[in-house]
Amino acid sequence: MKSAVEAVVKSVFRHLAARFLIACVAVCSPWLGAAPALAEAHAYPARPVRIVVPFAAGGPADVLARVVGEGLAKATTQSVLVDNKAGAAGTIGVDMVAKAAPDGYTLALVPVGNIAVNPTLMPKLPYKPADLVPVAMLATAENVLVVNAATPARTLADLLRLAAQKPGELSFASPGAGSQAHLAGELLQLDAHIKLNHVPYKGVSPAMTDVVGGQVTMMFAQLSAALPYIKAGKLRALGVASPRRSAVLPDVPTIAEQGFPKFEAVSWYALMAPAGTPPEVVRKLSLHLDAVLADATLREKLATLGMEAAGGTPQQLAATIQKESTRWAGVIRQRHLTVD
Repeated sequence: MKSAVEAVVKSVFRHLAARFLIACVAVCSPWLGAAPALAEAHAYPARPVRIVVPFAAGGPADVLARVVGEGLAKATTQSVLVDNKAGAAGTIGVDMVAKAAPDGYTLALVPVGNIAVNPTLMPKLPYKPADLVPVAMLATAENVLVVNAATPARTLADLLRLAAQKPGELSFASPGAGSQAHLAGELLQLDAHIKLNHVPYKGVSPAMTDVVGGQVTMMFAQLSAALPYIKAGKLRALGVASPRRSAVLPDVPTIAEQGFPKFEAVSWYALMAPAGTPPEVVRKLSLHLDAVLADATLREKLATLGMEAAGGTPQQLAATIQKESTRWAGVIRQRHLTVD
């Protein structure tokens, strides 16, 4: 009798022990599965990192990526490769990163237009803002409103009077639909109640060439691109589109100073990663970039490009993207803008 009871007790014990073990495995399996991912994130970066620039080599975005990439490589002791994937006003390169493996080894240099403008402007955009996660703001760049030197307007007020007298006859160039130059021109039309003709180009260089040549009246251009022509007397600067005057052109007033207190159209460039990238990897990248962007030599290099090094947390970048998206969406709706 005793042996029978012991057998039953042992059977029950084995059954309970088995169920307990199964329960433990069920509870712990997510953590066990996450262990390799956590270990990989802790070791990040363990191999070369690629920064995709969605524009051709030689432009401001490309040069910025190479300067920052060089600093990031020194900080992480891993190679940083810059990969130019131009096309469709930056859409091809950004979309490629949005669909890349979320491991932190494929990143995108993303201008304001591609993340805060195009999702509203282009209904058929192949990616959504949620497909990318913010890492860090890299740099900002001043824009200046310039006109061909032969244009009779000497001030912004002169230009607006001329535009009012000839509605739709004055034109403004941009390096493409959805660019900051394009949206700045649309914002000026809204604020000043004038009508201009938008002429989009495939890049900054051809747009600037036609403004200098007089085929187009004006352009909101990054200061680095416009400055040589301003100094040569081929372009006239009428207003800076930043909240404060430029140290490079201290005598040129901001557009805000000239009767449009809320006018602002600053270009900026962010580093972003595919959605799903481990938070620890994003945090590490952000901290490395903060240190890189604080370097005095790097800041001097960016200043020669007309850029100001930025930095900050992923959360701060996310807030900027949200704010800019809301602001430019309002302009797009009011101007009834769409790009297929």
